[in-house]
Amino acid sequence: MGKFIRLKQGFDINLAGKAAPKVSELDPADTFVLKPTDFHGMYIPKLLVKVGDNVKAGTPIFHDKRYDKVFHVAPVSGEIVEINRGAKRKLLEIKILADKNVEFVNHKKYSVSEIANLSVNEARDLMLKSGVWPNLVQRPFGIMADPEVRPKSIFISAFDTHPLAPEYGILFKGQDHHFQVGLDILRKFTEGNIHINTHTEKEIATIFSQAKGIEMNKFSGPHPSGCVGVQIHHLDPINKGDVVWTINPFGVIQIGKLFTNGVFDASKVVAVTGSEVNQPQYYKTYTGTSVKKFLANNLKTDNVRVISGNVLTGTSIGTEGHLGFFDHQISVIPEGDKFEFMGWIAPTINKLSFHRAFGLLSFLTPGKERSLNSNMNGEPRAFVQTGIFERVTPMDILPTYLLKSIMAEDIDDMEALGIYEVVEEDLALCEFVDVSKHEVQQILREGIQLLQSS
Repeated sequence: MGKFIRLKQGFDINLAGKAAPKVSELDPADTFVLKPTDFHGMYIPKLLVKVGDNVKAGTPIFHDKRYDKVFHVAPVSGEIVEINRGAKRKLLEIKILADKNVEFVNHKKYSVSEIANLSVNEARDLMLKSGVWPNLVQRPFGIMADPEVRPKSIFISAFDTHPLAPEYGILFKGQDHHFQVGLDILRKFTEGNIHINTHTEKEIATIFSQAKGIEMNKFSGPHPSGCVGVQIHHLDPINKGDVVWTINPFGVIQIGKLFTNGVFDASKVVAVTGSEVNQPQYYKTYTGTSVKKFLANNLKTDNVRVISGNVLTGTSIGTEGHLGFFDHQISVIPEGDKFEFMGWIAPTINKLSFHRAFGLLSFLTPGKERSLNSNMNGEPRAFVQTGIFERVTPMDILPTYLLKSIMAEDIDDMEALGIYEVVEEDLALCEFVDVSKHEVQQILREGIQLLQSS
């Protein structure tokens, strides 16, 4: 029997532009990219290809010098046409001009009985060289899982509460068998439980309800109840020295496809969402896809912000950008670059605010879908201690004091105040409601990096 956790703290951001339950296919994108910047904790990525090389889906592209056996591989077949670097020659992305038909690197296929008898070392070796290992994220710190560490448990969130989040029943429809195979493989890596966490108000997809060998838990409450860090906190808290792995359902499916089909399959369904999209819906594509074809003739205006992921934790990529490794959503909202008379103090019911102040009347219509832009409605200022962070963080930590300890570089206080339990998405709402306009997620990552280097 799993547990039932009722959460009260949090806040749902109800935006216009939710994807219609329709899955379409477009002509394949011309280019795909792999971004080392998608993976936290990357030490020094070592490039294994050069411009002009031809690759197949599953061909190793780079690896971290710290984990030289963990390969990051091409999502599709094609030609390496561009390698982009930033300051100090930091590797930013590797761009592939895709073939019309995807060719795969072939690995050994396993039957159900062979998978049952597979040793953990054999499973690990195939996952490392094939490219599916980077799906595993290690807590604390939210970094790529260390292949030499055995986690005390593994967590999978079966729902998403971020703004305009896609429905998992649509994203992973028809993948029940591969998901179960992936679970059977992951079972070999831990002596603890594999937790699958669902929400009481969301329909449970069959891919999760029929899963075997797991512990099914139920959560209720607003965002961030769908964040796996919040779920870990209430089910199996992380203390200093503990290691927990997390993985999203797509990663589990990708592992299952590897062992049953013998290929690295990066095909996925992506939700194109947001108030500035004419026809928000789902599309079939591959990891790292260019977003150009999804947005062509599908935008209400040109002055938009295109985000890979959701509006709270996603990355702004522009109309020429590419989807991130872990993302299943493209969000398009108005760009907030226009001056507004009276700004955030103007009486209105069209804006959304957690604070009931200065004429913001949005709380009178809580169910209304709103079109919000990227305007910060203010500039960074002194850290105002309001206690508001604790009202949107359903965890037994004190975000205000944790952030202050990070800014003071006080490692002892950082540890005592719960830094081992959180990553950016767990405190993203704090950034949204912060009257001081601090970069909360950036501050938290800087604290994590300080702790890792100490």
